[in-house]
Amino acid sequence: MASTPQRKGAQPGMQVNGVPYRTIFPAEDGRGVLVIDQTKLPHRFEVVRLDTVADAVRAIATMIVRGAPLIGATAAYGMALAARENAGDAFLQEAHRALIAARPTAVNLRWAADRLRALMLALPRAEREGAAYREAAAVCEDDVAACASIGRHGAALIEKARTTGRPVNILTHCNAGWLAAVDWGTALAPIYCAHDAGVDLHVWVDETRPRNQGASLTAWELASHGVKHTLIADNAGGHLMQRGEIDLCIVGSDRIAANGDVCNKIGTYLKALAAQDNTVPFYVAFPHSTIDWTMASGADIPIEERDHAEVLEIAGLDAKGGVSSVRIAPPQTQAANPAFDVTPSRLVTALITERGVCAASREGLETLYPEAAARK
Repeated sequence: MASTPQRKGAQPGMQVNGVPYRTIFPAEDGRGVLVIDQTKLPHRFEVVRLDTVADAVRAIATMIVRGAPLIGATAAYGMALAARENAGDAFLQEAHRALIAARPTAVNLRWAADRLRALMLALPRAEREGAAYREAAAVCEDDVAACASIGRHGAALIEKARTTGRPVNILTHCNAGWLAAVDWGTALAPIYCAHDAGVDLHVWVDETRPRNQGASLTAWELASHGVKHTLIADNAGGHLMQRGEIDLCIVGSDRIAANGDVCNKIGTYLKALAAQDNTVPFYVAFPHSTIDWTMASGADIPIEERDHAEVLEIAGLDAKGGVSSVRIAPPQTQAANPAFDVTPSRLVTALITERGVCAASREGLETLYPEAAARK
């Protein structure tokens, strides 16, 4: 396990066995980048090193790193690693192309890669590498600050849901915790913030097939932080809402369209439908880098189709303590594997951002981000 510098400032951030960790951070030599290998969790905690832009592309494509904000941070450092290899225009353009092709849905990836490319191409070649590393670090610090602020704004909504005699029961989907960001997370940041403030709460954790990020990542995070939680099958959420056992839902997002439509892990739309039918508030938490002002609605968002093996097989610990995959469908059966779906803004109670809470609409977003309205 690699070491990492202690956090700066008053916020302690997330910890692993008492050690403060971020999901991505520079190696001690200041050249490579270290990331938590999320394909090994929850069974093993391992940190791997990225030394080239090809390493960064592979980490994103194979989901060693995942979650929209973290993908963006990895893309930023991927561009810095590219500049260390070759700071020429052609190489940087190719690095940019390879990074944004690694996963098509999360807009944070393109946002960060565009930001680094624009910075470097405007500088003399000799200055590009140093500037890129500084900018990648700034992207990470911006994400940490944004997620901490999301936590404070969202915790106020959890506080309002408190009733006498029982915990606040929250449903979440997929993993939108600190593993999906640089620190704190998006949908889980309000939960951590409220929990740390003494709010009695409990989280219903969707398993989130087919990759089971809820079962393997969210449950691991919440257990590590001491948050009460229960793992459920994806299809149990509506049943629990009918029984009055869920007070609110909070999910993250991989891309927010300009009209407030929400693209998130497959299955989110069904939870939003069940929440509306049962008058359960449905909130979406994300930082500014997840908003795609160029997308008029969610209908325009590209939906990633992932490897069909993720549906046909399931991974877990075998009898010898190793991680193995087993097939759960007949050999002749084919599969489809859309990784995301779109929840229309009409099903979203409100959006939680680092600047506050707003209606899920263009008008709502523009109240928090007036600079976007000014660009129209």
